[in-house]
Amino acid sequence: MLRALSLTLGQIGDPAILRVITKSLALTLLVFAILGVAAIFITRAVVAAYGWGSDAGFAAAAVAGIGAIISAWLLFRAVAIPVIGLFADEIVAAIEARHYPAAAQVAQPASLSLSLRLALASLARLILLNLLAVPFYAVLLFTAIGPVILFVAINALLLGRDLGEMVAVRHLGAQARKDWLRVTRGERAIMGVIVTGVFMIPIVNLIAPIVGAGMATHLFHRRP
Repeated sequence: MLRALSLTLGQIGDPAILRVITKSLALTLLVFAILGVAAIFITRAVVAAYGWGSDAGFAAAAVAGIGAIISAWLLFRAVAIPVIGLFADEIVAAIEARHYPAAAQVAQPASLSLSLRLALASLARLILLNLLAVPFYAVLLFTAIGPVILFVAINALLLGRDLGEMVAVRHLGAQARKDWLRVTRGERAIMGVIVTGVFMIPIVNLIAPIVGAGMATHLFHRRP
């Protein structure tokens, strides 16, 4: 797994990878900017509706803006992975072209409709599993590190599934893809832990989706 990580980091400067970083990051930040502006305007509208003063409105908007920034860091993974799913084929193709040219020649690029379907399924799994985990988060809240361990475990499983599927879809049919996901569950979970850790580091987390997609590509092609 460390080999997959080092190979991925070594290709970050590839022009094809940099283009995807630019596009995916711009789209992700645009989504958060829209949500942040919407939060500020909604907050100001609520303040005006209740007849509070302009000072209260300004303070509430400032709090909403700060809350949006904090939420952007906490929810970055939730938005970034579905977004990167739209461009995943370009990342995987660039890595395969350099390291696995034979596989690149026979790969079947995912269609836009399939990429959208996988991205929406990824987001749905993230929301559903975290909602189901809320009671466990509440119980573990009284421990020192319990919520963090649960957060990492859930996201490791989800990221391992999402990132692995981004690559497998180029080479395997539906049933073969399910079989591959089943037999690689442990390796993908380890990959998910590493990528989750990258997501938790401010600034560095901006390239976490690219790192994950790259590691998944090497995992797929290096495993018999």
